[in-house]
Amino acid sequence: MTITTLVPAGSEQLAPARSGAPVAARRTSWAWLGLTPFAAYVLLFLALPTILAISTGFFDSDGAFTWSNVSALGDPVILQTFWNTTWLSLLTAAVGAVLGALVCYAALGLPPTGVIRSMLDAATGVLAQFGGVMLAFMFIATIGVQGVVTVFLRDTFAIDIQPGSWLYSLPGLILPYIYFQVPLMVITFLPALSALKPQWAEANLTLGGTRASFWLRIGMPVLAPSFLASFLLLFANAFSSYATAAALASQGSQIVPLQIRAALTSETVLGRENLAGALALGMIAIVGVVMWLYSLIQNRAARWQS
Repeated sequence: MTITTLVPAGSEQLAPARSGAPVAARRTSWAWLGLTPFAAYVLLFLALPTILAISTGFFDSDGAFTWSNVSALGDPVILQTFWNTTWLSLLTAAVGAVLGALVCYAALGLPPTGVIRSMLDAATGVLAQFGGVMLAFMFIATIGVQGVVTVFLRDTFAIDIQPGSWLYSLPGLILPYIYFQVPLMVITFLPALSALKPQWAEANLTLGGTRASFWLRIGMPVLAPSFLASFLLLFANAFSSYATAAALASQGSQIVPLQIRAALTSETVLGRENLAGALALGMIAIVGVVMWLYSLIQNRAARWQS
């Protein structure tokens, strides 16, 4: 018995083309040009300063390799400067993280597209970038030696809130730093808090749990990586801040950014002309480790957020 297979006429044209034959003409993609401005920004303000810090930190003014600049980091004065910067960053990051988390928790009860929530998002975006000379002037005009609040309390209630002019010393940087740390925490932590699923709370109630048990057993463990990542980001932000401290503490170099300014603008010790590069190298190393930890924790937090 012979089986005849009917093949439609012209079906030979439907045969697949050879893998090596191009199906369509390849088009040149120019989408990478959109990254050019960002790449130029990273090159000029991140890569180039890092290279300059490394090159000036390990070489003297004549271009010869030397360890004298890096060995200066072991000086007790410089070590104290790094410690001042570290505890100031840790303190303001901790306070900013806690206050910012409380603001985020209060914002959960607001409609995401409501007026108040929109105003909160806009305010945090502006205040997180509000720093430098403007922020320093605001605190000087408010609670400075002759600030509005200082003079009012002094003349009305005989209360002096500026004994020893603490605003212009290292403790005086705490309030200005917290001022921009709180909105930055709101920006980074609010998306993680908003990503908590209502079904988790409903399942907790169904199983006989309470609001407290939900936060202790579900909410806090889930939010812990995001909270810690935000805290590290706040620490790096405070550790590298310069303009506000430079405007308030015009005398002395109590933190590392001001120490770098002093090394660049004042007379340097013979043989350590590039001490500023070594200080910058130390800052880059610390901030780099912090941001590496931030990346690891953020990747872990993204598992449940997605």
